[in-house]
Amino acid sequence: MSVFKARRVIDQIRGRSYEETLMILELMPYRASYPILKLVYSAAANASNNMGLNEANLFISKAEVNGSAIMKKLRPRARGRSYMIKKPLVI
Repeated sequence: MSVFKARRVIDQIRGRSYEETLMILELMPYRASYPILKLVYSAAANASNNMGLNEANLFISKAEVNGSAIMKKLRPRARGRSYMIKKPLVI
């Protein structure tokens, strides 16, 4: 999904508590909210199982979305010109 679409959802949950984040993500109409909801569930499960933290005390301290690297290639065009192809790398 696009970085801009995911960033729109992430900006709404940054700095909020865990329960408030779940309510916001479940009610948002954007398609990017479901993968972010799964990510928040996973992070809370890791915090409770690995570190022994209570889920009621958790909050979103840092959340960011970054784009991937872009591979640039040149494609030959008519009359000796070239056209730039920007292909995102999936890592």
